[in-house]
Amino acid sequence: MARICERFDDLGADGAPARLGIMGGTFDPIHIGHLATAEQAREAYGLDAVVFVPAGNPVFKKHRRVTPAADRLALCRLAVASNPAFCVSALEIERGGDTYTVDTLRELRAHYPDNVELFFITGADAVAHIVKWRESAAIADLAHLIAVTRPGYALTAERKREIEDEGSFDVSYLEVTALAISSSDLRARLREGRSIRYLVMQSVRDYIMEHGLYEHAGAAIEPAEEVPAAETDDASDVSFRSPQAVAANDPIEAGKGARR
Repeated sequence: MARICERFDDLGADGAPARLGIMGGTFDPIHIGHLATAEQAREAYGLDAVVFVPAGNPVFKKHRRVTPAADRLALCRLAVASNPAFCVSALEIERGGDTYTVDTLRELRAHYPDNVELFFITGADAVAHIVKWRESAAIADLAHLIAVTRPGYALTAERKREIEDEGSFDVSYLEVTALAISSSDLRARLREGRSIRYLVMQSVRDYIMEHGLYEHAGAAIEPAEEVPAAETDDASDVSFRSPQAVAANDPIEAGKGARR
């Protein structure tokens, strides 16, 4: 059987109930906001482990250059190394082709026994458009959804009811610590020669500096096309993007899970 992640490949093999959190994203780059989200979700829902799944070929990122998968994978592994409850999976990168949430969840479901519950961690903004995700009905059958939001950016009660009416989604809402950090802001900082110290793990910063990543970050390949809200960027970033990015409906921060 294919390996999912080294630390938790055999989760649930002893037959005991277990809970696995899944956090998908481009992680370009991964930052402490991602880590804080995962840790707070782990604690709130009693997750035995959280696996970070960097996107291979994100379908919503056709309008800008994405850092090579090998570098993003390395950054993720460095970022989670100190947390024994975290691990990183290269399954989407190794799979190749366009990346969709439903494909990743199916692969995880096939790997782990039925006593392992799957919890997909995503942004509340992304959940608001969940019915537009590819095979959304299948997603509802494969995993519980944890929709994270920061104070002041929660979905309205009316919108939550609409989501429930649109499908059989098991959605829990988690308000996490407000950290105004986004990957797009970090790319801009690096491009401008500004510091990212304390916004990412030191090991991540060291790797970025050593390899000269993001020195020309954010250059568009071509004028960005309009991208459906459900097919856009890191859901893992949604809870941490700045109010300015929200107001501008920044397509680089508008929400993805393992990539719709």
